[in-house]
Amino acid sequence: MESPCNNICVIDRPSGLCVGCGRSLSEIAEWASAPPGRKRQILSVLPARMRELMAKSKR
Repeated sequence: MESPCNNICVIDRPSGLCVGCGRSLSEIAEWASAPPGRKRQILSVLPARMRELMAKSKR
C-alpha cells in the first residue's frame, strides 16, 4: 500500500499533524511496519484531517 506522503513534511504545532499528508508523527513512524488494516484506518481519516487543517490555515 502506497504511503500518503507527498514530501511536504511540515508538522503543524497546534494539531501535531503533518500539513502535507495529515498524519501524526506516531502514524508516520509506524507506517512502514503497520499491517494493511491499520494503514487503511489511517488513510480513512486523512481527508477530514486535511480539510480541518486547510480551514484553520485560512483563518
